[in-house]
Amino acid sequence: MGLESSDDAAVYQINDEIAIIQTLDFFTPVADDPYVFGQVAAANALSDVYAMGGEPVLALNIVGFPKDMDTDILARILKGGADKVMEAGALLVGGHSVEDKEPKYGLSVMGIVHPSKVRANTHGRVGDALILTKPLGTGILNTAVKRGAISSEDEALVHRVMTTLNREAARALAVVDPHGVTDITGFGIGGHAYEMAKGSGTTLIIDHQALPLMRGVYEKARAGMVPGGTFKNIKYYRPLIHVEPGVEEDFLKVIFDPQTSGGLLISLPKDQTGAYLGELGKHYDLEARVIGEIVEEGEFPVIIR
Repeated sequence: MGLESSDDAAVYQINDEIAIIQTLDFFTPVADDPYVFGQVAAANALSDVYAMGGEPVLALNIVGFPKDMDTDILARILKGGADKVMEAGALLVGGHSVEDKEPKYGLSVMGIVHPSKVRANTHGRVGDALILTKPLGTGILNTAVKRGAISSEDEALVHRVMTTLNREAARALAVVDPHGVTDITGFGIGGHAYEMAKGSGTTLIIDHQALPLMRGVYEKARAGMVPGGTFKNIKYYRPLIHVEPGVEEDFLKVIFDPQTSGGLLISLPKDQTGAYLGELGKHYDLEARVIGEIVEEGEFPVIIR
């Protein structure tokens, strides 16, 4: 599996029993606390392995850091990343750093998966239900944090969402028969739904009222507390999807809000949603919901209703 599917990671089969998953991700700080930033960046990079059905094995640090910044800050970033890699059960085995004008951090991650259990974003089937495993709004609420327009409790929730591994959401899939799986990151739920629809030759219908949102997300979106990446997503994807009457245009800021370390978008048979959500709930305390369904391919790959 390579670039042809716009999937979350590359997969290379070694033999009949083992395939390697390879991915990397890094970015500038999304939290003021260096330790939290390190955790978020690591969880975000590890997520691609979980989305592909694997378990992370090895990780390498990717670091850009200003030469005149306190190195204690760097130490806390690296500590956050190391602790999250340890939580994932993988080994952090080194990395590489360069001087940069602003801090950047992330991981290159290798995972393993049985070749028959690789999950992709291109396998959604007509009749499937769609499940989202984390609430939306990290981009909008992080913008609100920068503007000082969010409570400490809501900021803590954003951090908890971003630092939660997608491990349990992926492992709970063992009790069902998932078809398409991807994680929600920079293109927002709308962009990643579009990729799943195009890859699987179907149409995805998303009920905007069913989407799990963190507290205050829509209100802050309407007030203009929106990251620049949202408008790039809207400009590209808006002509490609259908928005039904009754969905406010402002809500598209939520649909295309770039997520950092977002949840998994999963397609699976409708009669298995209860089993999956029940299994997930045993080990997981973030909100996961059924948000829509997959139908026969139509004029638009994605319909927001």
